[in-house]
Amino acid sequence: MTGPLVVDAHHHLWDLSVRDQEWITGPALAPLRRTFTERDLRAETEASGVTATVLVQTVTVAEETPEMLATADGSDLVAGVVGWTDLTAPDVADTLAALLGLPGGEHLVGVRHQVQSEPDPAWLLRPEVLRGLGAVAGAGLAYDLVILPHQLPAATAAAAELPGLTFVLDHAAKPPVATGRLEPWATRLRAFAALPNTVGKLSGLLTEAERDTWTVGDLRPYADTLLDAFGPERLMFGSDWPVCTLAASYGDTLATARELTGALSRAERAAVFGGTAVRTYRLG
Repeated sequence: MTGPLVVDAHHHLWDLSVRDQEWITGPALAPLRRTFTERDLRAETEASGVTATVLVQTVTVAEETPEMLATADGSDLVAGVVGWTDLTAPDVADTLAALLGLPGGEHLVGVRHQVQSEPDPAWLLRPEVLRGLGAVAGAGLAYDLVILPHQLPAATAAAAELPGLTFVLDHAAKPPVATGRLEPWATRLRAFAALPNTVGKLSGLLTEAERDTWTVGDLRPYADTLLDAFGPERLMFGSDWPVCTLAASYGDTLATARELTGALSRAERAAVFGGTAVRTYRLG
């Protein structure tokens, strides 16, 4: 990583010739129903001055994580991978060790599961899940949370239960930006962020807003809540590309994040746009 450090701590890649992305359904998501490669990403990051990225899983398929590690192994752009494994499996610790031993395994920085799709709001607190999360901590990895606002209390309880594991909140738990409501999301978010082993991502707000009519003003109350709750030292920028393109281009997504953090000091902006991700995910 040479030159000014700008990290995109959250994006995706997929190849529909390798695997379907079953979540891409309906006309609203139709623009995403194509392959997005590392080369496509590079064209966006080079134009925007982004120097390193974190590639995040999209499907709960074991084969995806080794593929992402191989992508990182052959890329000087993708610095970290947040993969997937079955947290409830009795051999999860062995699986994580095997992933770390693969080509590109040194790029594995975290694990994620689509908790937002689990019908049990307390899924994270199930004994077998907590045991799996303990294995994630034991492997020296972070745990990314993709959840909805009603699942924040369970995430807070899990983070309190496992102080040795860093919990990274993706997309601010998807607050209802389109409605303009802050509560009860804001109170729940602050409780989560009050724990020292939690980190947030300034990501995903654009696609929770009214996609055709959103303004920076619509996003600001939610971004300000994130900044106030986590502080710049525990908040990191993520584009959520290519999902963000449903609402804005890559460049406009980054520019919006810069505008939302415009009141920060230079050092604070350096944390949000690089330092927090490097420290949290141990990049470099």
